[in-house]
Amino acid sequence: MQTLCRLILGDQLNPQHSWFASRRDDVVYLFMEVRQETDYVLHHAQKIIAIFAAMRDLAEQLRIAGHRVDYMAIDDPDNLPSLTKNLDSLFVKHDARAFEYQTPDEWRLDQQLATYIAGLKIAARMVDTEHFYTSRNEAAEIFKDRKQWLMEHFYRQMRVKHDVLMNGPRAPVGAKWNFDEDNRKAWNGLPREPADARTFHDHSALWQTIVAAGVDSFGKPSANHIGWSLNRAEALEQLDDFISEALPHFGDFQDAMSTKARRLFHSLLSFALNTKMINPREVVAHAETAYREGRAPLAAVEGFIRQILGWREYVRGVYWANMPGYDQQNAFVHDIPLPSWFWDGNTKMRCLAHAIGDSLEHAHAHHIQRLMIIGNFSLLAGLDPVAVHRWYLGVYIDAFEWVELPNTLGMSQFADGGAMATKPYVSSAAYINRMSDYCKGCHYDKKLREGNKACPFNALYWDFFARNKETLGSNHRLGMVYRQLEKMDPEVVSALRLKANDSRQRLNEL
Repeated sequence: MQTLCRLILGDQLNPQHSWFASRRDDVVYLFMEVRQETDYVLHHAQKIIAIFAAMRDLAEQLRIAGHRVDYMAIDDPDNLPSLTKNLDSLFVKHDARAFEYQTPDEWRLDQQLATYIAGLKIAARMVDTEHFYTSRNEAAEIFKDRKQWLMEHFYRQMRVKHDVLMNGPRAPVGAKWNFDEDNRKAWNGLPREPADARTFHDHSALWQTIVAAGVDSFGKPSANHIGWSLNRAEALEQLDDFISEALPHFGDFQDAMSTKARRLFHSLLSFALNTKMINPREVVAHAETAYREGRAPLAAVEGFIRQILGWREYVRGVYWANMPGYDQQNAFVHDIPLPSWFWDGNTKMRCLAHAIGDSLEHAHAHHIQRLMIIGNFSLLAGLDPVAVHRWYLGVYIDAFEWVELPNTLGMSQFADGGAMATKPYVSSAAYINRMSDYCKGCHYDKKLREGNKACPFNALYWDFFARNKETLGSNHRLGMVYRQLEKMDPEVVSALRLKANDSRQRLNEL
């Protein structure tokens, strides 16, 4: 019997897609664990394990529902290291008369499959993933007459269009669009971090299969105790737990960092969202309902919804408007390789030891650890932004290029020259000390700028602005920084720059 072959990628694990509304004997669903996808960047072990495990779970769900499934495992002797070469063989195997695939979210896959189907002799088409609020090009249309892509402008349009936290056509709930100023508190231990109620799995057998297949990775596998969602049912349980236990305090402490609480009040839903197990609309709806029913304060709910409806959709628009080529942006011409401790966390800087340590151990760190610890240091030190991007893309469980690349090169490294962010997101040790307990017990002194015990962030911070004055000096958001720099004794500035240069020369020893 001739068949319609439908491809399901590892980040397209939505069991509610319209494809599955009816069972058809002439349709076969294709899954493949392919070396092309494990090897295009070095990935965290848990990322590979979690995606493969979730793919296998969805495939089994479809089989139980009566759908035809062909699953090509990583150790299948017929598995080739190329997505399209595997498709060639599967089309012959199933006597394919037509081919369909869901819209890829990464430019490289989109181009690969578009080129591939252009040469096919059978009918082929791409269908929507039925996931995002916006189309690929919607953000570009919104910003077509604007010089800078300010997320706040986009976010407000999304709120109005989708009637989220609104009391009328132009009336945001609470008479304000944004409550970010209320969401910047440090955490002193209270309220207590909620218990991690996720379901944990033993994927040891799968991990041994991955290792035996020769797949390289880094980070701690923890294969016998992985809590990343296996399927939609688990993701929905996690969402409910977040709404009831963590969301009420999420707003206050969303920027806080602590050695005593890794999760704090973050949802850890990004993996389930970015693999499409759950839909952003239901996540937003659950959060808004919690506010409407008095179970969570407006500032917390608005801050959380802004990340989903605003930031997540916005960065996707930035990605598709700027690819190809965005991944090579390097406005400051930074070229220093990543220090060795990016791969093992062994640095005397306590903040980086914890932020990178969390990343390596859990394949996750929350957004302020990513932006204001790891990203902050990377930009101040002049690390190669492409290398930083590839590390972020590999290390984080939720990192797919459409969402990771603009966050890393644009927001974190300012490598696009300010097309996305209005200023570089950098700080000295003062901010880190204000928002965390990382500085307590650190080898370095947060208050010192010079000397062997001086926190490297301090000299690097002032050196960054001094050496980039020609580029950044006219930025209105940096006026206070440059006024302070101009008031400094030239000899002090010179000493700080020498200290910063010394740190850059000795990154592996810091």
